[in-house]
Amino acid sequence: MADEPERMEDELRLLRERRHRARCTRSYSLFLEKLGERSGLPREQARRALVSVLCALERPLRHVTADDPRAWLPLKLQEALQGCPLQGDDVPGPSGLEALLQRVEVDLGSDRARAESVTRAVLATLRACITEGEAQQVSDALPADMRALWARAC
Repeated sequence: MADEPERMEDELRLLRERRHRARCTRSYSLFLEKLGERSGLPREQARRALVSVLCALERPLRHVTADDPRAWLPLKLQEALQGCPLQGDDVPGPSGLEALLQRVEVDLGSDRARAESVTRAVLATLRACITEGEAQQVSDALPADMRALWARAC
């Protein structure tokens, strides 16, 4: 009988975890739906665009904060970024707006104008999901050229 409360507690914990995962999955799905509406991309391309932009943003954010930028993101977005290499100071190459747009161009197989449009759609969708204070923190952490794009995304 002493095991009964423990077993019930474990079952409740598992149920809570499943509910949490289901909510996370639903939120991520809604996020991709909103991104698809903003960008005009089908779901899979919207997902690729999201990952492309977030992976490109990670490097400049690492330069200005001691925190892991991925930790700021919801669980499903963190999972989506698992394919991105962790980009520390030892990774060579540019990390500004030009590098971000080039990455999106290549990842989506698009031209520069479309890459910028999709990038703005990703940023606007992200910004719509966070508070003004969080948006300001992101803005403050971005390099000037990326900050201008972040501001235009709204």
